[in-house]
Amino acid sequence: MPRPVPTDDGEGELSPERRDELIDALASKIVRKGMETPAIMFLEMHKPISFLTSQTMLVASPLLAPLFGLDGVESYSRLFSAVDNVELLIRRIEDLAEQKSNPSKSER
Repeated sequence: MPRPVPTDDGEGELSPERRDELIDALASKIVRKGMETPAIMFLEMHKPISFLTSQTMLVASPLLAPLFGLDGVESYSRLFSAVDNVELLIRRIEDLAEQKSNPSKSER
């Protein structure tokens, strides 16, 4: 028996612009607080279960919504649903940390 093909109404994916906006905002906060190393280690360790993390965020949205807003929880859940996005976040954190430690390189 053939499997039904899920219909995609476009709400399941983040636009590249929104994805980059979320990654930049999160990476900037992490670097500003000096948490680059622990954040990168945490993201690398949990990269294989990023989809599970995204689904857990949706389940916990009643608890997280007062802190981040319902749209924020949904956006970050979509962001973490793809391992590629986690890798982009790690790279952005590394780039911002490098710019912070070597400000002359960021002026290029």
